[in-house]
Amino acid sequence: MTPNGPADAPDVVDVVALGESMVTFLPTRPGRLADVPSFERAIGGAESNVACVLASAGHSVRWVGRVGTDGFGDHLVEAIAAYGVDTSAVRRDPARPTGIYFRTAGDRASDAHEVAYYRAGSAASAMTKDNVGVDAVRSGRVLHLSGITAALSEDCLGLMRELTAPRAGRPLVSFDVNHRAHLWHHQEPGKVLLDLARGSDLVFVGEDEAEAAWGVTGGPATIRAALPEPRALVVKQGSRGATLFQGDGEGFQGEGDTVTFVPSLKVDVVAPVGAGDAFAAGFLSATLRALPARDRLRHGHLMAAAALTVPGDLAAPPSREHADRLAALDDRAWETLRLGPGWTEAVTRAQEEVRTP
Repeated sequence: MTPNGPADAPDVVDVVALGESMVTFLPTRPGRLADVPSFERAIGGAESNVACVLASAGHSVRWVGRVGTDGFGDHLVEAIAAYGVDTSAVRRDPARPTGIYFRTAGDRASDAHEVAYYRAGSAASAMTKDNVGVDAVRSGRVLHLSGITAALSEDCLGLMRELTAPRAGRPLVSFDVNHRAHLWHHQEPGKVLLDLARGSDLVFVGEDEAEAAWGVTGGPATIRAALPEPRALVVKQGSRGATLFQGDGEGFQGEGDTVTFVPSLKVDVVAPVGAGDAFAAGFLSATLRALPARDRLRHGHLMAAAALTVPGDLAAPPSREHADRLAALDDRAWETLRLGPGWTEAVTRAQEEVRTP
């Protein structure tokens, strides 16, 4: 599977990512939100995270969304653009605010983790096919979406259905299920997410998400059986690894898959936030470069490892040369590789030391 979107469009980019980005407030120390005395400002949002990582990795990327005409909206647009992302298609809404959220420093999977969202009625929740600039949305070789957008409002769901509907000449549609149960109030998430995934070309889903959203258990093959339509399906298996089911795209309905499994890397985790978005970015980057299946998954794991070894949602990715070298390791070397904080910068520092007389 390779992207074959509207390559003749005058403003074509490698990837367009559509979704809500928010200003994130990260605690300056561990503890309950009630006890944390101060926070540091950052940015967060599944789709814009993917956009920022891809731009940092050297791809041309456009983020499409809506923010308020407030200072938080200014900060988001400026911060995302600073990564090299084209933000010219972002719309400002004078009647609705930019979304924000606060979180604790603890592991998202633990009972002690807290997240406080202030995104109800946000500018992004009012996105429709008429107010986001659909031409700009479809101006990439790849269009990356996530299930979070569908959960924000009926209008957002309508937009997602429009973008995943069959259409001649549409970009390759990448869809990260990103099931967030607490966001769903207006629809039954399982059916909605399954319908959107079935309309997409490339789907990312975790084993835990498939169970929570669709009640599907039994591993990657069972998930593929429940979701045969996409030309490619990536099932994320947490610390074990990820499996890619790849079809030929010619009337494909799940038969004759090429199946590739790549184990996860050993990582000294600082914080788990943003790892799924980084994985998607790494996989998409390798897909845009037409790398083989194993290397697409390995680049996903490498980008996830970069995110896992920093406290926020976004991390500086490894250089392309560095990532390619690690992705080319033999199986034994890959399985024994261990990465910790600062690993993406280590090669750069070493190269600078060699060049310094």
